[in-house]
Amino acid sequence: MTADIRTSDHGLTGTGTPSGPESRAPWWRRAAQFVGERPELGWAVAAFVCFVLALVLQVTGAPSALWIGAYAVCYAAGGWEPAWSGLQELRKMRLDVDVLMVVAAIAAATIGQWRDGGLLIVIFATSGALESMATRRTETGVRALMKLAPEEATRLGAGGREERVASGDLVAGDVVVVRPGERIATDGEVIEGSTDVDESSITGEAVPVSKVVGEEVFAGTMNGTGAIKVRATRPGSETVIARIASLVEEAQEAKAPTQLFIERFEQRYSVGVVVTTILFIAIPIPLLGWSFEEALLRAMTFMIVASPCAVVLATMPPLLSAIASATRAGVLVKGGVPMERLAGIREVAFDKTGTLTEGTPVVTEIVAFDGDEEGLLALAAAGEEGSEHPLGRAILTEALERSLVLPEVTAFQALPGRGIEATVDGRVVRIGSRRLVTPSGEAEAALAELEQKGLSALAVESDGVVIGALGMADVVRPDALRVVAELARIGVVRTSMVTGDHAGPAEHAARATEVGQVKAGLLPEDKVAHVRDLGSDEGHVMFVGDGVNDSPALAAADIGVAMGMRGTDAALETADVILVRDRLSVLPELIELSRRANRLVRQNLVFALTVIVLLVTLDVLGRLPLPIAVAGHESSSILVALNGLCMLRWRFRGADAPTPAPTRSSHSLEVHSG
Repeated sequence: MTADIRTSDHGLTGTGTPSGPESRAPWWRRAAQFVGERPELGWAVAAFVCFVLALVLQVTGAPSALWIGAYAVCYAAGGWEPAWSGLQELRKMRLDVDVLMVVAAIAAATIGQWRDGGLLIVIFATSGALESMATRRTETGVRALMKLAPEEATRLGAGGREERVASGDLVAGDVVVVRPGERIATDGEVIEGSTDVDESSITGEAVPVSKVVGEEVFAGTMNGTGAIKVRATRPGSETVIARIASLVEEAQEAKAPTQLFIERFEQRYSVGVVVTTILFIAIPIPLLGWSFEEALLRAMTFMIVASPCAVVLATMPPLLSAIASATRAGVLVKGGVPMERLAGIREVAFDKTGTLTEGTPVVTEIVAFDGDEEGLLALAAAGEEGSEHPLGRAILTEALERSLVLPEVTAFQALPGRGIEATVDGRVVRIGSRRLVTPSGEAEAALAELEQKGLSALAVESDGVVIGALGMADVVRPDALRVVAELARIGVVRTSMVTGDHAGPAEHAARATEVGQVKAGLLPEDKVAHVRDLGSDEGHVMFVGDGVNDSPALAAADIGVAMGMRGTDAALETADVILVRDRLSVLPELIELSRRANRLVRQNLVFALTVIVLLVTLDVLGRLPLPIAVAGHESSSILVALNGLCMLRWRFRGADAPTPAPTRSSHSLEVHSG
């Protein structure tokens, strides 16, 4: 998704409205491109198709050469990559589960159990593809972040001559010219001109921020309608955007210890199985007088029954089935690890703008000193008709929704950083902040009251007299209050809001949603610190956001959730979960889905390990014929797989249902300002 950044006329804080055209390419072409960019997924799909074809041929009684050939292609498509990876590890004198899985599949094929081996290859290739895709997310997310800053900037050289230079070559003290509609290339201070800047990528505020001489701007933010000169205060490698990218990388690397533990366990298990298999051949021949053929047969039997086929099938099908069920409800979970972690969520932190709120300002209060609210709104809407500012659009939209007739406008002028001036029905109308209009008495009291409520306040002046004020707010999502209540019901012990917006709008949204804690005025690194502070022995932490400034927190959380429709590229790449339809209502059910899947995984593991221990014991005692070993092993694999597929029956109750207005209750709010 891309951000549609509007130019701005008003001097109030906030964020632009991310949007962006969906691809017009046919679905099959988009699917092919998706798979082509992820080759490991393409091989897994090929292995699955070949497996299904071979299974159909085998069941329908086709010549064995045909279905064996199809299984062989399945082996090659899904097995070459883990086999190559395993060989690379062997060269480093390390043995991992890749080698064990491939050897187990080949052992199954040598005794005629092509289907068992093929199923193992398909499951292993699919899980490997998901893991590979997950490990690439950090790099892709960082690339998306760095694209926000323009590659070149207009620098003032000797004698005031303009020159185009690479943004990375800028150093502290350089003066950069930023024209209307350009992205700012450096962190710095405005030394000439005034404008409005969309800082949603850094702070997530609701509307563009007015900038005048002496105020700070950030690289990667979008300039509005004014031209400004900026003196760089730090080199390109130390800008806020660069620091955000660094935070994302650090947060992703912090999850590595869990992966290292898994890799150590896999290696030890693989070494144990291989060593035991060798001992099955080496020891019984001299000590028990077995023939080589008998020892080899017993060793092969052990290799098959001890191979982790049933263990893999015990874990992956429930998680993959849960992922498929979530996808039907418009939730994309990026792999089995995030799906498993969701079960442990005990604390949830939300971004404000575009996450708990709609991200679009609307008129919520009209204060007309003469009592004619519709007349005031019609006058203001006419004046704002030529404006591209989100607040101006909100005023015009409200008037059109009320079917008001707008008076004639004969002149319009945008005043960057302050507001607008227009001639409406022969009257000079000015609409804007205190930088444009200086209210007093009744007008000052009205503006102060609106601001105390957490609203963005604009004064409306006609022929030099302030005749009213308009209050605007970013509307809370209709399902947000119910979601917070549902999270508490299922055992989430704490909810909080973390935002770069000012305290007033943040408190207004927090009270409407009844989150337990709100922290306002935070930079991206502050959000990361808050998410890390939430981490406790009680369980995992979830962070829900949509913007570039949310990317480090999404990476730092145990589970990062991005809003799919509003989400920026950086947020979508960094997140573990994407709400494709922006429905917060699915979050509690998603956690419950994960808990159900984890219960099935535990059931399957107990059953699979019990069968393995039983079969291995019988094999060691010499009482396990090879056909019984294969039948027992394959039966346990099929049973745990079928049990895991039960997750496909899960249905999200509120995925498509309209959200009723919940009953309000008393609420205590803990407020912090960053």
